[in-house]
Amino acid sequence: MAAPQTPATRTTATGTAAGTAAAADAVGTAASRSAASHGTSRNAVPHGAPRSTLRTVLRTLQILIALFLVIASALPKLAGEQNAVETFELIGWGQWFRYVTGAVELAGGIGLLVPPLAGVAATGLIGLMAGAALTQILVIEPAWALLPVAFGAVLAFVARDHRQQTRTLVQALLRPLTRSPQR
Repeated sequence: MAAPQTPATRTTATGTAAGTAAAADAVGTAASRSAASHGTSRNAVPHGAPRSTLRTVLRTLQILIALFLVIASALPKLAGEQNAVETFELIGWGQWFRYVTGAVELAGGIGLLVPPLAGVAATGLIGLMAGAALTQILVIEPAWALLPVAFGAVLAFVARDHRQQTRTLVQALLRPLTRSPQR
């Protein structure tokens, strides 16, 4: 008969000790407390809020914004819906700008749904949201500027959350440009 194992030494299906997770949580909490007492934050998560919960909320908002951009914003512009046509006539930049804006929204919305591209897409969409907010304030209806501003704020958090993936992508794209030609 096998000896019973204690929870601290029992291994899980992934081969890690159950006690290791508890120890890591304790060390992480202590490090976070230490960083907070020195005026820095190790992972910029508010006290008492589990990181996984915040990440889940951020991912949900990211998906909702992506769906809004693709379905409710880009498709009507690209399909020539009457309201979109009238809005871009009011802006005064011509209908070509409606197509460009719709294409950028479509690409950005799809990019938000592809994890390696989410940070880059969010960064680009922040610029689009800034332009949309300015257009609302200066041309259309100032009160409606709050929606692109709110979207821009969420997109800034998405870009920050995906900054390592963005850095890796940019480095991979620049790598062929930085290599010296071999002779």
